[in-house]
Amino acid sequence: MAIVSLDNVRKEYLLGKTALLALKGISLKVEQGEFIALAGPSGSGKTTVLNIIGCFDKPTSGSVSIEGRPITELSNNQLAQLRADKIGFIFQGFNLLPVLTALENIEYPLLNRNFLPSERLRRAKEALENVGLGKFAKHKPLELSGGQQQRVAIARAIAGQPQLILADEPTANLDHKTGTEILALMKKINQEKKTTFIFSTHDQKIMDMADRLIKIWDGEII
Repeated sequence: MAIVSLDNVRKEYLLGKTALLALKGISLKVEQGEFIALAGPSGSGKTTVLNIIGCFDKPTSGSVSIEGRPITELSNNQLAQLRADKIGFIFQGFNLLPVLTALENIEYPLLNRNFLPSERLRRAKEALENVGLGKFAKHKPLELSGGQQQRVAIARAIAGQPQLILADEPTANLDHKTGTEILALMKKINQEKKTTFIFSTHDQKIMDMADRLIKIWDGEII
């Protein structure tokens, strides 16, 4: 069974009285453990696809399933719980809370899970060690380099042990060397944990490393 399935997904946004068709019938299946890149120019629809898979947005029409479970009819609370249980997120801008330490940033999303405090702390520490930043647990984001901040963001994404991680331009704010290191880390997690990764990217390094490259142009897979 595919971990992600989109069938003829269309997404329309209203800008005033003008309708913008962002997705024009996208169909896509992603198997467990794949490392997939969605590529296309800005405005092509790739981030919209990620937002729909990540349960942040709903399609105008068509069906979306996560692990065979249709999500288009779930309530907002059910969608939020699905995100917490099944999906990790890595963003271009890191999205770390500046007032929290690295360890606290990783632990924070786990508050939405039914973990004991001791289990939350154990998972956060383990995730930080897994990205090579165990000794930076008490550092706040502004005390870390861009590459270190993205490693914390990866640790935050994997701490809940999701089966699916969505990464939106995760290397865009990093230099070439750091971006290559971050990508190698994500590939290592993919191979060792069988975690599925779906990237939205312009980065040729990610496209070259992907198991499958899916090109999106003007709201359609080409």
